[in-house]
Amino acid sequence: MGDGRIDRERGSVAVELAIIAPAVIAAFVTVMMFGRVMIANQSIEAVAFDAARTASLARDGGAAVVAARRAAEETLAAQGLHCRRTEVRVDASQFARPVGEPANVTVTVECDVDFRDIALPGMPGSTTLSATFTSPLDRYRTRSS
Repeated sequence: MGDGRIDRERGSVAVELAIIAPAVIAAFVTVMMFGRVMIANQSIEAVAFDAARTASLARDGGAAVVAARRAAEETLAAQGLHCRRTEVRVDASQFARPVGEPANVTVTVECDVDFRDIALPGMPGSTTLSATFTSPLDRYRTRSS
């Protein structure tokens, strides 16, 4: 005959696994989402830096906007970051300042990072990341608004 204690514990491992498994899976997915956000945030910062630096080399505000957007697209592609929505805002208003005065160009990049491929029900499907970088214009280089 069997020991009464062993009979009472039969199946308890399956019950414990059924209780613990969802928590372990949720923790794993949360870690994956956190990692994706951290990598995407670094990429967005690199995009904003490259776009602002490229814009600061332009001769006028219009060319700076075009150059910044092109640089942002190229850097996003190089980083391998796929955003559901990307917005690049360029403040090139200081190109109107006279030569000799300090001036800057500022670029803000926003990206909606998608989690739908790894998210569990009840978790967010995406998050918006944003980075801003300001680059100085050459003080003595000819420029126009």
